[in-house]
Amino acid sequence: MATQLIGVTDARDVAVDAWGDPKGFPVFLLHGTPGSRSGPVPRTSVLYRLGIRLICYDRPGYGRSGRAKGRTVADAAWDVLAVADHLKLAEFGVVGRSGGGPHALACAAHIDHSRLRSTAVLVGLAPSDAEKLDWIEGMTRANAEEHERVSNGNGDAVVASLTQRAQEIREDPENLLQVLEEEMTETDRVVVTDFAFRRLLTSSYREAVRCGPFGWIDDVLALNRPWGFDLEKITIPVQLWHGQDDVFAPVHHAHWLAEHIPTAMVEVEPKAAHFTAMVVLPKILARLKVHSATMNNESAGPVS
Repeated sequence: MATQLIGVTDARDVAVDAWGDPKGFPVFLLHGTPGSRSGPVPRTSVLYRLGIRLICYDRPGYGRSGRAKGRTVADAAWDVLAVADHLKLAEFGVVGRSGGGPHALACAAHIDHSRLRSTAVLVGLAPSDAEKLDWIEGMTRANAEEHERVSNGNGDAVVASLTQRAQEIREDPENLLQVLEEEMTETDRVVVTDFAFRRLLTSSYREAVRCGPFGWIDDVLALNRPWGFDLEKITIPVQLWHGQDDVFAPVHHAHWLAEHIPTAMVEVEPKAAHFTAMVVLPKILARLKVHSATMNNESAGPVS
């Protein structure tokens, strides 16, 4: 399917791709930070076998999507809903990977449960103002420094840093992976040396900064500000999956989320790390489909 530009407001479009079974259960995959709609996804044959129609879009400012300066994490819910309406999806699921995780939780908080049937977060982050959580404990130096710049109110330094890094990616899409590899666990290095995954990752990073650093900048600022919704008021079931050895989004973030989302179910996989989330995605998609069917059966009520 060719990329579609779908209007989510009168002034702004988002770029959308879809893979898999056109008649399958629709699931939105919300990409990481930085990232784009062209990030790693299961092969088409796998999606057909699972009965999944996978939908990916560039968050504002990334790829071919128009910027929404000052956006919050909560705003992602309205973009997802607008795309779902355009595609005439009666119901769907959402899974967020890494920086996409908080945006998936925004959908769980704001989209009516008659439409959004199931939600999952892979290697996601807790809010930066989470109580009784050392947010940067166990995190790579680069990620911790970026968070500290924002929390110290040094937005100009964040903009300058990410503008420079985006330019380096445009000149060499391998650049970001090479920088990340310096702080990766051995588990993650094994995943990203796989030719197929590496090609998709570098393609995603290249597309993310196609028009500049703005999506990346706005993501980082939004993730480090109040998200715009109450996690404790989420009522739809939420799957949380995390690798025990993650150093980009440490596992205690998942445990904190599990404690503050009443409907959360958490799975921590030993000897797994951040990029393992790409490997486990087919398993998570299958669960989302099952959870959706279960919710449909429960809403139908007993049969006499």
